[in-house]
Amino acid sequence: MLREVDLVAAEDTRRTRGLLEAYGVRAPLVSYFEHNQARRGPELVRRLQGGARIALVTDAGTPGVSDPGFRLVRLCRDAGVPVVPIPGASAAVAALSAAGIPADRFVFEGFLPAKPGRRLTRLRELRALERPVVLYESPHRVLATLEAIETVFGAAEVVLAREVTKRFEEFRRGAAGELRAALAAAGVRGEFTLVVNPRGAAPPAPPGE
Repeated sequence: MLREVDLVAAEDTRRTRGLLEAYGVRAPLVSYFEHNQARRGPELVRRLQGGARIALVTDAGTPGVSDPGFRLVRLCRDAGVPVVPIPGASAAVAALSAAGIPADRFVFEGFLPAKPGRRLTRLRELRALERPVVLYESPHRVLATLEAIETVFGAAEVVLAREVTKRFEEFRRGAAGELRAALAAAGVRGEFTLVVNPRGAAPPAPPGE
């Protein structure tokens, strides 16, 4: 697919350039991310209207899911430009599928608010829904988020997935407080996906832990 396009719009051109080179793809590369989307989006739509074929790729995950790509898709839809999705890895769905938590209904929240008060308020709103909640979190905030989850959800079951679909993928399960302590002791590295089961208590730790 990438060999057939005229241009690749990438969240991180440095990472995407390595991918393109690895597969021998020689399409020109431009950046499209949160801080240049207002200017770059209309430029890309004009090129599409002129007949260009453009691929939108992200640093990780699926374009448009917790990602500014949805704005480009909206511009294209508004301009009558067709958008063809290519299914790819999604940390939210991948983590949920491997969490062992009932997922016939769930809430994907993405990133919680950065401010502690707003974070707690949003978690209380999510708890009231009584459905599994899928969250994204950065290494800089994951400990604070686990602390907030413990405050709101108590001993509810939480699955912590790190670097989903990547080389150092790791899953841990337990109460938020236990996961926070284990993560703080082991060191915080990578990007995290958290699955909170408001109706299930965390299982006891295996013997010896």
